[in-house]
Amino acid sequence: MTDALIFDFDGLLMDTESTLLESWRYEWRQHGLDLAVEGFFADHGGDVNEQRYARLAAAVGVSYDRALSHSRRTAYREKLHAGLEPAPGIRDWIEQAAGLRLAVASSSHVDWVRGNLGRVGLLDAFEVIAGGNEVAGHKPDPAVYRLALERLGIGPEHAVAFEDTPHGVAAAQAAGLRCVAVPNAFTPVTRFATADLVLAGAAGNPLRTVLGKLS
Repeated sequence: MTDALIFDFDGLLMDTESTLLESWRYEWRQHGLDLAVEGFFADHGGDVNEQRYARLAAAVGVSYDRALSHSRRTAYREKLHAGLEPAPGIRDWIEQAAGLRLAVASSSHVDWVRGNLGRVGLLDAFEVIAGGNEVAGHKPDPAVYRLALERLGIGPEHAVAFEDTPHGVAAAQAAGLRCVAVPNAFTPVTRFATADLVLAGAAGNPLRTVLGKLS
């Protein structure tokens, strides 16, 4: 019996992956450079922005101002977020989840998750939010999913996870959860072979139908 749904945040509930990439593309353009998508996204849930700044610094040379670069990039990303809505179909899923408990298990800081969900009016829908700053290991480490389950007070057999990356799927399954993959735009669908179910998106897929396919 499914009692709870546990969602990844970045790239799943909201497409913050695209705003992240675009903010870095913007910053590279300030130096007359182009940023390639290949290799931009890490195969784990940890923060790799310091490596990204180091890569840009190496490309720019001695004139690179790290503090200015960070300030300009994050300000631009905030402008992008001002109009960012939940991913298509996510509001419908939350409405259709009546009777189920909802949680977030994210590699991002809890303040980031709460702030973005609060801005779009969805924060109160989630009973539990577990963040990467609260655990020692990041996805594919299952620690954040185990924390979410602990806070829900249920075993993994009573919950379903939703993820947009292969390392997220691996983390959920390592915690004993069934996992529905909704691949983000930057990851080939072929990398989600281990997911219990793969969907093109939340839109057009009623939640109860999705859960029924897992039974």
